[in-house]
Amino acid sequence: MKKLTSSLFFMLCCALPSASAHEGVTDLVNLSKSETLWIYLQSGFSHIIPLGLDHILFIICLFLGSRDLRTLLLQATMFTLAHTLTLGLSMFKVVDLPSTIIEPVISASIVFMALQLLFGKSSHRGQLITIFFFGLVHGLGFAGALQEYGMPKDYFLSALLVFNLGVEFGQLSVIIMAYLLIGWWSGKWKGYRRWIIVPSSFVIAIIAGWWTIERLVLS
Repeated sequence: MKKLTSSLFFMLCCALPSASAHEGVTDLVNLSKSETLWIYLQSGFSHIIPLGLDHILFIICLFLGSRDLRTLLLQATMFTLAHTLTLGLSMFKVVDLPSTIIEPVISASIVFMALQLLFGKSSHRGQLITIFFFGLVHGLGFAGALQEYGMPKDYFLSALLVFNLGVEFGQLSVIIMAYLLIGWWSGKWKGYRRWIIVPSSFVIAIIAGWWTIERLVLS
């Protein structure tokens, strides 16, 4: 299992490098449909790794909050459904909120998740509802990034779906890396909360708290 997850993570990171060579949709006019969609897949991945540190920290909070793989996958699925919904609605101009609102709320959601790990307890249903709500907000953040990148008119829906798939690959890579670094050896270690969850959550809360203040002030 360890070798399988290591190989999968390595392949994902190698196969989906950053699409920084293409700064916008106008750079893609001479490419075929398959080449263009590959660029959008790369772009979705790069908006998680390495560019989406706030989204990475949110996923890490999910990982730290559940050592049960089934629960973690359910929570990650809920997060995915939520951000897919708002990403689509935003790109189709059904929902439109400014980044000056979205970005501080995204960082504040990370603070909330980290503090919940430190001090709070939530029911399984309550946690899923919280994750879904924050997933809606993160989806608007993905939409803002994608709108800056641009969308091809000829295959708008395909590019949207492929970009979102790239995002999912990025999130999966974060979970796999967290598992490789922490999950596979921690097992039922009694010191897991004291030496892993508490310090990690504290650091995440400080970082995300600073981002929230910075985004509120600079906006």
